[in-house]
Amino acid sequence: MKKILLVLGAAAMMTACGQKNVFFEEWDTPYGTAPFSRISEKDYLPAVEEGIIRQKEEIAAIIACPDAPTFENTIAAFELSGSLLSKVTGVFYNLAESDATPSMQALEEKITPLVTAASDEIFMNEDLFKRVKAVYEGDEELTREQKMVTKKLYEHFVRNGVALDEAGKARFMEINARLAVLSQTFGNNLLAENNAFKEAIGITVSAYPAYMSSTEDRTAREKAFRAYSSRCNRGNDNDNNAIVLEIMKLRTEKAALLGFASSAEYLLDDKMAGNPETVDKFLAEIMGSSMKKAKEEVYDMQKIMDEDVAAGLLPEGSKIEPWDWFYYAEKVRKVKYDLDEEQTKPYFQVDSVRKGVFYAAEKVYGVKVTPAPEVEVYNPAVTAWKVSDADGSLLGIFYCDYFSRDIKRGGAWMNNFREQMVDASGNDIRPIIVNCCNFPPATEEAPSLLTVDEVQTAFHEFGHALHGFLTKCHYQSVSGTAVARDFVETFSQFNENWAFEKDILSQYAHHYQTGETIPAELVEKINNSLKFNQGFTTGELCAASILDMRWHELDAAALEPFEADGSVEGRSAAVRDFEDKVCDDMGLIEEIIPRYRTSYFNHIFNSGYSAGYYSYLWSEVLERDAFEKFIADGVYNPATALSFRQTFLEKGGSEEPMTLYTQWRGADPDPAALLRGRGLE
Repeated sequence: MKKILLVLGAAAMMTACGQKNVFFEEWDTPYGTAPFSRISEKDYLPAVEEGIIRQKEEIAAIIACPDAPTFENTIAAFELSGSLLSKVTGVFYNLAESDATPSMQALEEKITPLVTAASDEIFMNEDLFKRVKAVYEGDEELTREQKMVTKKLYEHFVRNGVALDEAGKARFMEINARLAVLSQTFGNNLLAENNAFKEAIGITVSAYPAYMSSTEDRTAREKAFRAYSSRCNRGNDNDNNAIVLEIMKLRTEKAALLGFASSAEYLLDDKMAGNPETVDKFLAEIMGSSMKKAKEEVYDMQKIMDEDVAAGLLPEGSKIEPWDWFYYAEKVRKVKYDLDEEQTKPYFQVDSVRKGVFYAAEKVYGVKVTPAPEVEVYNPAVTAWKVSDADGSLLGIFYCDYFSRDIKRGGAWMNNFREQMVDASGNDIRPIIVNCCNFPPATEEAPSLLTVDEVQTAFHEFGHALHGFLTKCHYQSVSGTAVARDFVETFSQFNENWAFEKDILSQYAHHYQTGETIPAELVEKINNSLKFNQGFTTGELCAASILDMRWHELDAAALEPFEADGSVEGRSAAVRDFEDKVCDDMGLIEEIIPRYRTSYFNHIFNSGYSAGYYSYLWSEVLERDAFEKFIADGVYNPATALSFRQTFLEKGGSEEPMTLYTQWRGADPDPAALLRGRGLE
């Protein structure tokens, strides 16, 4: 067998053209970054296959170790395994999201099942688990980080079905393999529908809020709303309803195999919230406050719509509909705050905003970000940057991928090409991180100018990046953003607080034509308006979170009626009826729909937020409470910033989240901080 593996490995090192596979080389590039121009799509599959083979050998060596299990010969050895596989998948999956060409999508269909099956094989290996369990239950003196690494690995085995019988393991692996394919298909369908939306309406999905805010033609707004809200629910080849139902059946079955009543119970078992009941109670309280505010917002908008009716612009009896909200909310904002996005956008040219993002990191944490032209990028629209600490030491390399393109999935995200860790030689391997957004690219008429919301997005995603760059862990399984899902958004949302601080704005918000610094009165208007429309904003976010929970709280019996009809139309109607009932039960007013409907809810069906979309609100309680301390201590108090950095950003997942929080704050977070921050009290 070993001889066969060696032959396969040698073959994998060569591409179909007889050239050496670039992934098998040590990259003699600046900071060990990927040599993108030398990577061929033909390299990925052989490199993944070889990476799987090598990790199997590394796992076999851990199991074969004649010495009693210790942290070093078992847990630390496992942490260092799979380096080749991590190297290739770090590049592949990032590019599969940002440059999702048909050929990359086809490769993903081949690679994902292989990676999923290899992971399942590892985490169902009873011999390896016995060694991990021995360390977990042993009395070896470990650091707190080592204990957390061991605990996390032990729980991963348990949650991946290592205790199941052979039939159970086989079914568990089948489920995981199928879920991987279904999630990928869901995302590919959504990308196709996003492009179809652009073709039909003439704008990108990311430009939808701005379009709906500025388009006077109500018929055009309704057309855009219906196209936007029916993505992947139109009965065509990109319809996601059947995929959603199969995903939910499989997730529910998977949870049941491990003894959980629902997938929500399983998915929340290792989160801060702990159980569905806690999340449901948390969301219900927020929904009540947000809908109270939203009704006031409808009243204000209706008054302006009535003026349009009186002026003969609309027929008698016109009422605010979902496609009217952005448009009339913008009118209310102009009346209440004398603020128009067209006033602010000239001060938020994308390069200036990026400068502001970097400046805030320097002012608060001492971080310096400088251009890295020596680092090769994967797309001409991407820029590379070197991130250094105040003492000049390297923190990592940053790719900034801000602009939308047809082959890029929607939304905004941070990801790692390489995780931070300490290698076997004791070298601190610094991370390579990317921020992806879908900001409008420049045109012949104007540069890329951002809305207030898009400015916040840029700060948000770099908050995730800072979490990755500032980490000082030894083990990649707990470094940076490797924390509980309902904790990870704390630091990205916290970073948004700096976006419109006056001292920060003065450094970056300059008119792209005149160079004028944004006027103080406009800054005041922006900050006054940040709590505007929060009934809607909080309500649609909370509604999506509740919809997510309701799907994952269903058991197998509750899912059966969805397939009663069996037709495309029947499934679509069943899903929509379910959505409508959930929205009615939660008290969502008819003028608002959830931020994401089921058929295009990528977060929960393709991005790891299943039964976890509530995390944004949960984390916001923590970050709002934390920022109140910054305000009390002095917003730029260096001691407060240093303690925040050392307690949270440096430690990653090396301690329990609430332990870290109470250690830093001196008390539990105040749940009302979110309501205060959003003006919903």
